Amino acid sequence: MSAPALRKAAAAAVTATALLAALTGCSGSAASDENVVTVYSADGLKGEKGDGWYDRVFEDFEKKTGIKVKYVEGGSGEMVQRALRERGNTQADVLVTLPPFIQQADSKGLLQPYTPKGTAHVHPAGKSPTGTWTAVVNNYFGFVHNKKELETPPTTWEELLDPKYKDRLQYSTPGVAGDGTAVVIKAMHDFGGQAPAMEYLRKLQANNVGPSSSTSKLAPKVDKGELLVANGDVQMNFAQSRSMPNLGIWFPAREGGGPTTFALPYTAGLVKDAPHTENAKKLLDHLLSEEAQRQASAVGGGFPARTDIKPTDANAIALDRLMRDVEVFEPEWSDIEKNLTSYIEAWKSATGS
Repeated sequence: MSAPALRKAAAAAVTATALLAALTGCSGSAASDENVVTVYSADGLKGEKGDGWYDRVFEDFEKKTGIKVKYVEGGSGEMVQRALRERGNTQADVLVTLPPFIQQADSKGLLQPYTPKGTAHVHPAGKSPTGTWTAVVNNYFGFVHNKKELETPPTTWEELLDPKYKDRLQYSTPGVAGDGTAVVIKAMHDFGGQAPAMEYLRKLQANNVGPSSSTSKLAPKVDKGELLVANGDVQMNFAQSRSMPNLGIWFPAREGGGPTTFALPYTAGLVKDAPHTENAKKLLDHLLSEEAQRQASAVGGGFPARTDIKPTDANAIALDRLMRDVEVFEPEWSDIEKNLTSYIEAWKSATGS
């Protein structure tokens, strides 16, 4: 090769190297400075008409910080599995699920410690002792029924075995949806163990429409009368009832016993190796701010996670009335997380799912 040709080739190589370095540098800077935060969340807190708790607090957060919230929604188990699949190329910054899936995410190393401002006011049962997750909106498991078509609403598990509920009863899929998993947890508590609970759910399967990955999609079917009964949770169903007048919230009891439920809070954690860690921390701080927590009932139809926030709005009063005389038990979440796979397998075996 001639001297001029060599000089030309060398210059081209230098230019290409410089261009590559510049592009790499721009890419890294954009990733770290990008004004965005991605939230993977269980459904229920975002309104169908833009009027949910997430809608309000995300809008307030974006105005306050200039950081745009990218939102991805699905069942609790579905969100954890998605985050696991993406572990080599993490996309989520904040993960919000119902128990026991936040504990599952933690045990699989998906979360990193961060203590949002306001966490000191969250009840110890609502936060991780290692600082990897904390409740942001308190909530309780429940069922819904169609108030218009059922002259006498059901009150017990046993009533749901009546043939009149055949193909007009549905609950979301355990292991996929948080509220669906809650059906198994409550049945095990109310019936006194795994074996009697699975025997009951085996019988109930004769009336069950079939699987559903999303609990939030069941309430509209109940409101329209396509279903008579479905599972849900208090916050989501209370919020939905504003536009679905035929929804009635209830808590199944054992025959001869009283209604029971358990806390099923929306719980948030900072994702390990999140692409926008600092933005995620700012969002978690905002979710536990006094402003956002006061909106939990007034806007979201739920309960504040902070014990120092005592709302007195109309929703808070109605929710207090709804929960009156309902026994609230506390599941052993560490045991449930440890044995979740075996419980789901037992449910699949019992129901043929």
